[in-house]
Amino acid sequence: MLQVGTLSHQAKSGRLIVRLTKEIKPGVVLFDEGGRTLGRVVELIGPVRAPYASVAVSGRPGKKGDPAFLER
Repeated sequence: MLQVGTLSHQAKSGRLIVRLTKEIKPGVVLFDEGGRTLGRVVELIGPVRAPYASVAVSGRPGKKGDPAFLER
């Protein structure tokens, strides 16, 4: 698995906001470090130099600072 960012916070809408460190595309599924599903990336937000992903939660939401991974 490849770490693509860290969890920032959970928005009022219920979506999980992830601070990205790698380039990803909408529609990919993110996982926690235990391999459990966090959710699917719905959209990319923020400036190009400091992007965030808005994730529709389908599993355990995690907590601030937890890493987010993408399956290779």
